[in-house]
Amino acid sequence: MKQIIPIFISSLISALLAVFIYRMFAGPQQVYLEGDPAAVRYTNFNDDELLSGRVQRTFLSSAPTDFISAAEEVTLAVVNIRAVESASYSWWGSGSYGASSGSGVIISPDGYIVTNNHVIEDGSRYEVSLNDHREYEAKLIATDPSTDLALLKIKDENLPFLMFGNSDSLRVGEWVLAVGNPFNLESTVTAGIVSAKGRSIDILEGDYTIESFIQTDAAVNPGNSGGALVNTNGELIGINTAIITRSGKYEGYSFAIPATLVQKVISDLKLYGEVQRGLLGIRIGPVNGQNAKELGLPSVDGVYISYVTPGGGAEDAGLKGGDVIVGINNLKIKTIPELQEQVGRLHPGSALDVEYIRNGKHYKSTVILKDKNQATSVRTKGLDQDILSRHGFEIRDLTTDEKRRLRVSGVYVENIDVGSIIEKTEMDPGYIITKVGEVRVSSVQEVINELKKKRGKEIYLEGFYENYPGEYYYTFEVR
Repeated sequence: MKQIIPIFISSLISALLAVFIYRMFAGPQQVYLEGDPAAVRYTNFNDDELLSGRVQRTFLSSAPTDFISAAEEVTLAVVNIRAVESASYSWWGSGSYGASSGSGVIISPDGYIVTNNHVIEDGSRYEVSLNDHREYEAKLIATDPSTDLALLKIKDENLPFLMFGNSDSLRVGEWVLAVGNPFNLESTVTAGIVSAKGRSIDILEGDYTIESFIQTDAAVNPGNSGGALVNTNGELIGINTAIITRSGKYEGYSFAIPATLVQKVISDLKLYGEVQRGLLGIRIGPVNGQNAKELGLPSVDGVYISYVTPGGGAEDAGLKGGDVIVGINNLKIKTIPELQEQVGRLHPGSALDVEYIRNGKHYKSTVILKDKNQATSVRTKGLDQDILSRHGFEIRDLTTDEKRRLRVSGVYVENIDVGSIIEKTEMDPGYIITKVGEVRVSSVQEVINELKKKRGKEIYLEGFYENYPGEYYYTFEVR
């Protein structure tokens, strides 16, 4: 017993000495709290340092990095879409038809599906295949070429669907999954990180296009267009739309439309049949080093106003050409895509707090957004106008000033959808329709009435362009 006590005391002293030496020379510890989707990671877990602000806790929106549960959930709601073109016949009686294929995402249990406009734009019939091999014929609800989005609907209930996530909370470096259903392979899942936000790659055409893509390095190949970009919680944070490539295959750059913009566009298409787009009423350009110095800007950030539309919201709020927008609703604006995305989420009549710089000084003003006709109210698309959307053009009555200046009655073509029947006639916006067939027209309703009479038949439009001499004729078959 006398021998055991010295040994015990010696061991205790050795252990205490080892702990003391370890605490003296060991470096700071790194701690990971795992298992919670909103896991907390921080270093140097000394409370005094945390309170002083020298060490910040970072909440990982991309945790966990186990993709299995997200992939299992998402693949059920991603579908294959086959857009079948109308049959065409040769002089010899033989027929042929074409088809294109892509992906889509079910966003409600009653069968609404979002996809890219370029996936379905050439089709007249749409076939949808689910991950479990169920097949449906889908109805086209509406499209928005300016954002490259389209809304389809299949008839069924209790379908698997994805919840929208908040794409604004995405951070560069965050893990994401790209899920598609190309060529009826059932599903493809790839992983990558967010490489950048607010990217513009100049692939969309038109006056009101919005490009503010999420860039990722998740592999996306042809056939995955219209598929889902999701975070590791399985929430939809983007619609995969494009890749940059020289070979025609994936080369490391893929782009998705952010979910916050998708939600607004799809909601409008469902409720109104068209996007209710609020406009600032300005023409814009980028800020570069030279004009930043000339304008007295503190940094090479912001959006330069080159022109203010008379009667638009910006003019009403006092903005002028030469001003530089640097903030929207207390959010810093550095680039044109950032501005376009923020404004693109809003309807006519929405109030927008704009911060801008003029002659080196900061100003703030509230802009009431208007639509392209300078109205501040949401315009519901009438059922009669479905015939116009089927053919892919928007028309309006001539204003009193236009009638007086042009000395003619007619209808003004304001917008033409890319890939539409009207675009294929090579008509351009700005065309003034004076006749539908042999009938003179002076209002939108008169054009609609004449088109409805000629369904299934070929018809021609007669009219002119204000700055070009002569009459122009365009022929197409009325659907």
